[in-house]
Amino acid sequence: MTTILVVEDQSLVRDAIAMLLSLEEGFDVVGKCSNGQEAITYLEHHETPNVILSDIEMPQVTGLDVANHVASKAINTCVVLMTTFAKPGYIKRALSSGVKGFILKESDSDYLIDAIHKVISGEKVISPELAIMALDDKNPLSPKEMSALKLASDGLKTRAIAQQLFLSEGTVRNYLSEAISKLDATNRVDAARIAKQKGWL
Repeated sequence: MTTILVVEDQSLVRDAIAMLLSLEEGFDVVGKCSNGQEAITYLEHHETPNVILSDIEMPQVTGLDVANHVASKAINTCVVLMTTFAKPGYIKRALSSGVKGFILKESDSDYLIDAIHKVISGEKVISPELAIMALDDKNPLSPKEMSALKLASDGLKTRAIAQQLFLSEGTVRNYLSEAISKLDATNRVDAARIAKQKGWL
């Protein structure tokens, strides 16, 4: 029996996916969570499911955050991420976090069920449209530029960013200036918007 945890912030979608999977012979939906934090809490208090099927974009804690948690704690489960937004940067970040599957929500139910069977058997599954986008995607930002930009997008000022990253304010300003230049943006807010649209932040 393949045990599955469904993580999705929209209750109707979450219930529909859980119902669909529970009808498949050999699948057992053992839990449903409305966000990534609930999923992390679930993993701390329950037997680890074989598969975590999670949306990416959720309030507070995202599906990518869940994948990073699973990887950092070496939890023995297969993470499959779903998205409505075909952002190429998501795919590279997901794969670097050990995600086993990455599918579009528009995929039909047979594709989803087949994808879960494949990841359980040790394969990786990426929707073809997403794979093509990922191959064409080139993120020009360095990890430190992304870190500074992410904190700036959260509303932090230069001094606060410098404190969080243990850098000087001048260095932070340089990172933000480089990011703005590389993305051909007008300011740090615009640069963060562009990077988020690409899925790099």
